[in-house]
Amino acid sequence: MSPSDSPLVPVSLVPASLVLASASPRRAELIGRLGVAPAAIDPADIDETPRKGELPSPYAARMAAGKAARVATRHPGVAVLGADTVVAAGRRILPKTETEAEARACLQLLSGRRHRVHSAVTLIDAGGAARHRLSTSIVRFKRLTTAEIEAYLAGGDWRGKAGGYAIQGYAESWVAMLAGSHSGVMGLPLFETRALLAAAGLLPSGPPSTDPLSTDDA
Repeated sequence: MSPSDSPLVPVSLVPASLVLASASPRRAELIGRLGVAPAAIDPADIDETPRKGELPSPYAARMAAGKAARVATRHPGVAVLGADTVVAAGRRILPKTETEAEARACLQLLSGRRHRVHSAVTLIDAGGAARHRLSTSIVRFKRLTTAEIEAYLAGGDWRGKAGGYAIQGYAESWVAMLAGSHSGVMGLPLFETRALLAAAGLLPSGPPSTDPLSTDDA
């Protein structure tokens, strides 16, 4: 890799009068790609149990809106961004896996087939007005062997992840096809998030300044 082809990393972010209603380090990193540094990170604590018969995309939208609304009560006069990501196999909402058994069942279900990832974002501005966006992506995994699933489970990357996997980790090598938003599958769709921030006047005028990383061709 030549220096001119080196990846770029942000070296400065613009502080924003914005609270991120999420404990996810992925979402904090993703919003930083837009040049935005939230003034605070305040995770919401809401009941995430799906309602009887609730479909995946309305559920994701309800979760994002509920998280933003809960945190907004603690930060009056400040914009709050909430988000939620749901992995769905057909009409079935897959869990954010907490046990190996849950993760194994999800990966066996997703093996060799398409699934949808719904990423919802809600921004409540300083005046209390709420705006909502939803990104839906289609992902297809290769057919997974038992050995591949067990090795992934041993690595622990599935813990707390919707559908039992994290696309920003080793599981990305299983993705035979992705139609939609890679950042949305990670947890925060940047196209939709950028639009919300711009509408609220919270988006910097340009991208964060960057410097090329020093790398050798070897």
